[in-house]
Amino acid sequence: MNNSHIKKGIIILQIIIIFLISPVLSPAQNENNFEISKNLDIYASLIRDLNKYYVDEINSGELTNIGIEAMLESLDPYTVFIPESKVEDYRIITTGKYGGIGALIHQNGEYVYISDPYEGFPAQKTGLLAGDKILELNQESAKGKSSEDVSKILKGLPGTEITLLIEREGEDKPIEKLIVRETIKLDNVPFYGMLNENIGYIILNSFTQNASNEARKAYIDLKDNNDLKGLIFDLRGNGGGLLHESVNIANFFVDKGETIVNTKGKLKEKSGVHKTRNSPIDKNIPLVFLVNSRSASASEILSGAMQDLDRAVIVGQRTFGKGLVQNVLPLSYKSQMKITVAKYYIPSGRCIQAIDYSHKDEDGNFTKIPDSLISEFKTKNGRSVYDGGGVEPDVVLDPRKHSNIAMNLIMKFYVFDYATKFHHKHPEKPSLEDFIITDEIYSDFLDFLHDKDCNYTTKSEEALKKLKTSAESENYYTEIKDEFEILEEAIKQNKQKDIQKHSSEIKKLLKMEILSRYYFQKGRIEAAIEDDPEIIEAISILEDMDRYNEILSGSIEE
Repeated sequence: MNNSHIKKGIIILQIIIIFLISPVLSPAQNENNFEISKNLDIYASLIRDLNKYYVDEINSGELTNIGIEAMLESLDPYTVFIPESKVEDYRIITTGKYGGIGALIHQNGEYVYISDPYEGFPAQKTGLLAGDKILELNQESAKGKSSEDVSKILKGLPGTEITLLIEREGEDKPIEKLIVRETIKLDNVPFYGMLNENIGYIILNSFTQNASNEARKAYIDLKDNNDLKGLIFDLRGNGGGLLHESVNIANFFVDKGETIVNTKGKLKEKSGVHKTRNSPIDKNIPLVFLVNSRSASASEILSGAMQDLDRAVIVGQRTFGKGLVQNVLPLSYKSQMKITVAKYYIPSGRCIQAIDYSHKDEDGNFTKIPDSLISEFKTKNGRSVYDGGGVEPDVVLDPRKHSNIAMNLIMKFYVFDYATKFHHKHPEKPSLEDFIITDEIYSDFLDFLHDKDCNYTTKSEEALKKLKTSAESENYYTEIKDEFEILEEAIKQNKQKDIQKHSSEIKKLLKMEILSRYYFQKGRIEAAIEDDPEIIEAISILEDMDRYNEILSGSIEE
């Protein structure tokens, strides 16, 4: 970006502002536009003089990007500048499509590995397996490359080729794979099925284009081929997407003409009422929606609307609290800006936005909506619900947490690596329904860990370390040294027992990873939902219609 380009762009922008907008605006708006014009001129002068006088060479384009990002960062996390180089990444978010090989990857040490090839896509069709280490990409060494570096190389125009040299468990020599990239469409509904004879289950991972059609097909298939008496919709971890897709899915279960969400922005065209436009598929099927702290945006519109209309019981943890709407606006030089243009309000009239981005605390952090400003609203049946903090479930459950030892085994890829070895030793497919981690398999896993570094630091150890530092600084440590060392040893002994104490949790992680080697994402999901406490609670509610109706009527508090 040179000086003439910067100056030319700013002059054009000034002309547009002054001569096209000013005549129809109020004095206050004209004054604001004068401030914009003035500061743009100051900024152009600053960049020009920096480029001319600064002692070292500067990158004016990089400086401009830093300035833009810092400016937008002061507004909210969702208003961002998208340079031309990252436009494709943002298109993937809304469409769910990209050109590539169709596989998840991860970095472990100096190399990147295949984590999860998507079934039916180039990586899987050409024989790539989870656990394959990428040695070369198009005859160039992959050593030292990050996951992001490798991802950029793997992605590309559909129809183009890429050559991978991989190292595989059990193979003496590296294997070369020629892969033709395809259009990869990420499923919004990666899994659906029956949990028992009468209860159906649909996972909705995102709200990209076609999400409602995928969900519709899943629901109709469940309804037409089973004695369906209740449905669980899983929105856990769903970060949102397209607003209209959430409205379309709500429309499956409520009357035509029902208001699902209102948007209110500064500009009239950014404000509107979003109502259901079609006749419902099923007004009467009992519904449970599962949510958690990572359910955001369109997930909150859908689950919040179902709660406000008393159409479904919401189970899980309080949702993320994103009540803002973004649009993507084109800018010059093929760049874009994703900008917050409105807030949304679900049927009761509440906005679930949890953070007040107009104010910061003493540390410069954005503040939460204070309790004093949180208001009460009413659902269709008169139940009390509140704004200012996400969607509070009707039935609140504690979130599941991994133990320290389990997290350690995951983060160091020991579960992943063992599954790779297991798959090599047992190439025949086990039964998806009947496969279990036997004591023999678990013992083999412990043998696998024998020479591995499984050490980790607990919160108790961190607290003891701080206590020791304080005691030493205050000259107390000598007197309590013996007791302190007893505590340290006790914690150490308990940590050594963790591998058996948490064996049931670790066995489930092993089962998920091993089954994914044979059945891909479906295997992982089927293992994950087994004994899921939130799914068990949802089934219990759907099988007890008295409780279900009492929750929705507000006659009982959960």
